[in-house]
Parts: sequence; structure tokens; C-alpha cells
Amino acid sequence: MSAPVYLDYAATTPVDPRVAEVMSRHLTLEGTFANPASRSHMPGWQAEQAVEGARRQVADLIGADPREIVWTSGATEADNLALIGFMRANRSRGRHLVTSIVEHKAVIDTALALEAEGFEVTWLTPGSDGRITPALLGEAMREDTVLVSLMAVNNELGCIHDLPALAEVVHAHGAVFHVDGAQAAGKLALDVQRMGIDLLSLSAHKLYGPKGIGALYVRRHADIRVEALIHGGGHERGMRSGTLPTHQIVGMGQAFALAQEEGEADQSHIARLQARFLAGLAELPGIHLNTDVEVSLPNIVNLAFDNVDGETLLMALRNLAISTGSACNSASVEPSYVLKGIGIDPARALSSLRFSFGRFTTDTDIDTALGEIRHAVTALRR
Repeated sequence: MSAPVYLDYAATTPVDPRVAEVMSRHLTLEGTFANPASRSHMPGWQAEQAVEGARRQVADLIGADPREIVWTSGATEADNLALIGFMRANRSRGRHLVTSIVEHKAVIDTALALEAEGFEVTWLTPGSDGRITPALLGEAMREDTVLVSLMAVNNELGCIHDLPALAEVVHAHGAVFHVDGAQAAGKLALDVQRMGIDLLSLSAHKLYGPKGIGALYVRRHADIRVEALIHGGGHERGMRSGTLPTHQIVGMGQAFALAQEEGEADQSHIARLQARFLAGLAELPGIHLNTDVEVSLPNIVNLAFDNVDGETLLMALRNLAISTGSACNSASVEPSYVLKGIGIDPARALSSLRFSFGRFTTDTDIDTALGEIRHAVTALRR
């Protein structure tokens, strides 16, 4: 049996072979395997040099100083460190956080945990395009607001926030701006200086790098203090202790370096695939775009199918690897909280699927998917 066509790049990406090759050189006795914190011998120095080279590669993609990159186990930990670490460190300045109801669960559940600690959270509801406007954000800001957390690109819809405009509102009220950039890095031109981003969560596995490694960009500024969540050794400027996984870090660095070189070509390729996909569905009636393609990246397309249950359709499309939404919630048969959050009724939300494309998606993959969708939808509607 042949492998299904993989159209779930928003959940995770395959590791680019060029990334895997670099990682393999940092695992065994013959390679650069030592502990980067072992500064008493050459193997340790070489490992530290590899880690610092990767730190620069990650920083270069987002316009940061390498010293502002803090390694984490992924974007989920980076979100936790940004929200909990910042709110705890700055509780004397204020206890109010602003976020939205359509953020990734790594932000939503962390904000709920902060509420349980006694912090206050304002939950913004986006427009039908999934975005928070600067005006709406401005209305939520208070004198005791210290942090705003909004994602750059929504993981179920693909919609892009106007980060510079939102940052302007945040800073006008004396607060700090955290952005979950997991779905944006390498697909959207991120420049933390130009966009006014103070804290930025990043992930390797959304960008053809390995799972289990990510980073938090922390602007070097006197007003931006982050309390550590993991203690023991004082690594990463005291913000995140733990022995650094050299092979994963160099993998993330290489993935980000490739994105800097090939990101525009990737997005051009993916935009063409999206156009091919949508054109191929045009003649199939009863399909609705949940994704507003005018304000979204081309790699994510969220579709609702009239008179078809999403879970049933997902099972019928067994030759396609796709999802009903975020991989973090794919075990649930509840309607997507993101789709409900933008005002889509539960019945339509339950008939929706997310298709996401990437660097290795081909025209043949798209054509195969179109054939499978037409056949399955027509059969189920009968």
C-alpha cells in the first residue's frame, strides 16, 4: 500500500534531507557530540561553536541579535516561558494580559493557568477573517496591561496579523508584545525590529527541522525581564536551564538558514499549488472557504463541505494525510474552537477540513487530492 499524500504541513513538516545530514554529524563519537557547556576540552568548545553558529542562523532569519535567542524544547515551551515567565517577573508593574480566543492551545492553556494564579486575562474575539484589529486591541488595553500575546499566523486558518500596527498599540500603552511565530517563520518575512516584536516563539518542526527544539526571542531591554520556569545550571542567560541538544539545535539552525535562502521560492511554489487546488475544486458545489485567502498565507486552506460530516469525510479520504484542524485537538470530535471563534456555526465547523501544503508538495499530489475529494464528497452526498 502506497503512503498517503501528505497535506498536513501545518501540523508538522518532514525534516529536509539537508537538515538531517547536518544533524547526523553532531551525534556520534566521530562527530561534534560533546556537551556545549563543557569548556575544559576541545570537543566541548566545538559543540559550543556549533550551537552559537545555529543561534546566529535563527537570529538572522528574524532580524535579531544572536544573544536574544533562548533555546527551548519547542514553541509550546517558548509560549509558556514568554507568558508565565514575563507575567511573574513583572507582577509588580501589572497583572493584566491580553490575548485572543483563537490562539494556539499553548497560549490559551497558559493564559488560563495564569488566571488560576490570580492574573487577569482579556480574551479578544477576532473578526470573520480570524484577525484582531488595532482598534479592538486598543479598547482592551488598560493601565495595568503588561503583556499582549497574539499569533503571527493562525494555524487553522492561515490568516496573517498586521503585527507592526498591533505593536504600535501595545507600545503606546507601555506594554510588551509577544508573538507566537511558529506558523510564520520562513513563510512570512519576520523582522522583530521593524515589526516591534518584543518576544517571539519559534519552532523547528514547522520549518523542515526536527521536533523537540524551538526558541524564544527575548529583546535585550531593561523593561523585558523573564523569570525562568526550568531551573538547574543557569543556561541561556538564566532563563532556561538544561544541557543543550547540539544535534537538534544545529538542525534548527540549518532549517532556518535554508528558509532564509529559499523562503521566497517556497512561498511562490506553494501559492501556485494553492491556486491549482482551489481551481480544481471550483466545479464541486457546496464548498465554502473558511480561510480568507486575501489576508492569509497560501500554505493553509480550511474548507467546509455542505451535507458532509468532516470526520466521515476524513475517513473516506484515507489516501490523504490531512486534519480537521490543529493537531493538538485532532482527537476531539468537538467543532474547532478556532472556527467557532470566527463565528462559523457548529454544523459547518464540523464539516470542515484543513489542507496544508509545503516545500515537498507536488502538482501530482494536488491532482491526486482533488480526485480523492471529488470522489469522496460525491459518494457521501449520495
